[in-house]
Amino acid sequence: MYKHVVHRLEEDGHDVLVLARDDEVTEALLADADLPYEIYGKRSESLHSLAWELPSHVSTIVRRARQFDPDVVFGKGPYAAVAGTVTRTPTIAVLDSETSMDHVVARPFVRAILTPTAFRKDLGDKHYQFAGVTETAYLHPDVFEPDPSIRDDLGVGPNESYALVRFNAFNGHHDVGKKGFSLEQRRTLLSELADHGTVFVSDESGELDFDDLPARPFDLHPAKMHDALAEADLLVADTQTMVTEAALLGTPAIRSNSFVGEEDMGNFIELEDHGLVTNLSSFEEVLGQSQALLADENAVDRWERRRDAYIADADNVTELLFDVAVAYGSPQRERQTAEAAGVS
Repeated sequence: MYKHVVHRLEEDGHDVLVLARDDEVTEALLADADLPYEIYGKRSESLHSLAWELPSHVSTIVRRARQFDPDVVFGKGPYAAVAGTVTRTPTIAVLDSETSMDHVVARPFVRAILTPTAFRKDLGDKHYQFAGVTETAYLHPDVFEPDPSIRDDLGVGPNESYALVRFNAFNGHHDVGKKGFSLEQRRTLLSELADHGTVFVSDESGELDFDDLPARPFDLHPAKMHDALAEADLLVADTQTMVTEAALLGTPAIRSNSFVGEEDMGNFIELEDHGLVTNLSSFEEVLGQSQALLADENAVDRWERRRDAYIADADNVTELLFDVAVAYGSPQRERQTAEAAGVS
């Protein structure tokens, strides 16, 4: 989300430091984007391990934040709040998940909280909203153009139909009590999709054995995932972010996990209202609708038209974050976030 903002700030003469917690792809993406980053710890696989490692993470963040002495801090919540508190720096939380506890923990310590307008909670007088989703920061047409040569990298022909499937590990603190496709459902889904084209799988858990499956692992550099997603005919996932990314790229997307329902996150409800995402609880519906979409030669064209209409009314989050950073990072010109960024 921050890579284009960081580069713009550096080009404008500002110093930037990215503190990151590593997981399966974070450091690879940071390095590929040539960002000024440091890793403060690994992503924990459970709440127990998170609690055990938390003091070390916080200690590293506090030390580096004091050394760097920032004028403004951005983040999702608690860790950014710590950095801002110890340096007495204005802290901006940018988030989009109502189910996460990030905003609850961070709210007393941050200057402002930025969320999409679809966010279904009122976080008080610090809460400002923007149109669209946070992923426009890196997938808005102004900052991202897909590379069609990804087909050569994947080994698929210019007109060959292919689907991407993303499986979640459900090991985040916000995933407690949630689930997606079972192992049996995963195998069935891949077998059914393979009848309609080539299938590539991104398996966060790393548990799938592809020896007896009619699918290939997505084993390219993670920075190529958005190019692959833009060229795909379909995404089926029990994850969250890649579904939103598919919507912004005009790729038909089906999402199924136990978040789906009346209490679902607002951004997925909004994207479904715009015809960009299909949220399903029933596995049988997942199978039926995914097969129907792969058989529909006009589906991608429809999704791209819907995407264009949605993007036309969405804010470019890179521009928003840049304006906020410059406003808060210049004490003589500091003003309210809403005025600086034009958010409501």
